[in-house]
This record gives sequence, C-alpha cells and structure tokens, in this order.
Amino acid sequence: MQKSEFIEQVSRKMKLIRIESQYSQEEMANLLGISKKTLIQIEKERNEASWSTIVTLCALFNESEILIHLIGDDPVEFVKLIATENTYEPKEKTLGGRVFWHAIESGPHYTLQQNIISGHYRIIDLNHVRWYSTFDAEDAEQVRLKLEHQREV
Repeated sequence: MQKSEFIEQVSRKMKLIRIESQYSQEEMANLLGISKKTLIQIEKERNEASWSTIVTLCALFNESEILIHLIGDDPVEFVKLIATENTYEPKEKTLGGRVFWHAIESGPHYTLQQNIISGHYRIIDLNHVRWYSTFDAEDAEQVRLKLEHQREV
C-alpha cells in the first residue's frame, strides 16, 4: 500500500473512527488539530486528510479496531513503515501473527510473514518480536537470511 492509498483509505474511515471513539466532530477536530469545517469535508469525502492529520490520527487512535482492521497491523508501526527507512533491529513484541499474518518462510531464528490485508511483510523472531517491515518480498527474504546468518556467526 502506497502513502497516497493509505491517506485515501484512512480519510474514508475517519467518521467511523470518530464514532467508534464516541467523539463529537468538534472534539475530534480539536484532537487532530484541524478545524471542524475541515473534518466535515473529510467525513463527507470531499477532501482527504493531510499526511500530518493521518499520522496524528494513527498515533491517537492506535487501538481503533477500524484502523487495525483496515491495515491488519499496528497503525503507528504502519505509518513508520510508510514514512521511514527500515532498520534491522528489534522493535515491539507482536502476537506472533495469529491474526492477519501468513508465514511465508521460516528459519531457525526468524520467520517472514505477509499481512493478509495490506500485503506488507515483516520478520519476527522466535519470541514474536518484530525486526523488520517492508512492502518488498525479495528485500524481506534477503533481510531474513542476513539476520539468520548474523545469528549463527
């Protein structure tokens, strides 16, 4: 999923996220740092939210079931994946991929998984700690092999 597609999809779900969290339009607009008029335009799908509004929404509503089901992952981690370069270091502990994830390749120390909703990939270790995320399957497999090799040395 590209940044523009993510902005579009989250913008279309903003009203549902607001209702799920039981906020009025005025309260939601204040939380996001936008005007009520702008929020109404987004909710009526006349405009899309800005990237900074999407990032704020994902940070503040990271436990929203609507957001999680939209992308099948932690919204904050997904924003980081889109916005930044990835590094090969342990991040947060996951649930191991019981929901939203399909194992692609497993080694003695790391597993490559693909998200069944967004299609992005991640590498987790035996303790279900996320090490890497990307949209590129070939890159993900190369990183998994590199991590396996580093672990064995």
